[in-house]
Amino acid sequence: MKVPVVRNILESNDRIAAQNRALFSAHRILVINLMSSPGAGKTTLLERTIERLKDKYRIGVIEGDIASTYDAERIAQKGVQAVQINTDGACHLDGNMISETLAQFDLTALDLLVVENVGNLVCPAEFNVGEDMKIMILSVPEGDDKPLKYPLMFQESRVLLVNKIDLLPYVDFNLDRMRQITTGLNPHQIVFEVSCRTGEGLDAWIDWLDNEVKTRRTGP
Repeated sequence: MKVPVVRNILESNDRIAAQNRALFSAHRILVINLMSSPGAGKTTLLERTIERLKDKYRIGVIEGDIASTYDAERIAQKGVQAVQINTDGACHLDGNMISETLAQFDLTALDLLVVENVGNLVCPAEFNVGEDMKIMILSVPEGDDKPLKYPLMFQESRVLLVNKIDLLPYVDFNLDRMRQITTGLNPHQIVFEVSCRTGEGLDAWIDWLDNEVKTRRTGP
């Protein structure tokens, strides 16, 4: 039967993810799982974030794509270590995939690890990889109806970045409507409205992430 099989897969993944999380916690590494649909701006946001924080924190990136090393090459050009995972058709990263990459990092030399998940609004939200939090990007050209169509992504994400707000005058996207829907799905979700192209709103995002990394490094 399909339901027991799916349950077994998720339970097995959760066990491996818990092992990953314990390892990250032991090294006081903040780990975020960055999710979005294709083209929403994950890699560009990551580039802007690295530019702001790389002189303050030691950053590593795990890039998940169905094929190619294009995004990992972009990130490596920013001066941080990037490890590529090609899923060969799988629509998400899982705990085991992350576990198998960790030997390529010196975990004692990391403060922040970003997992850029495969572009998809369904599967990534179901699979923990050992992260401290899931962070989602929604770009305004996608439409304000996405929280209704893909609620789990919004329910699971601690932070929502609404990207490409510089395009608001040109697309049919109602920020108030989107906020009303997402608040109903996840009332504790933190929302940042940003444009990676113009830089609008990025200071608030960077300040928040800076504080999260600092808390992890100096916490009990």
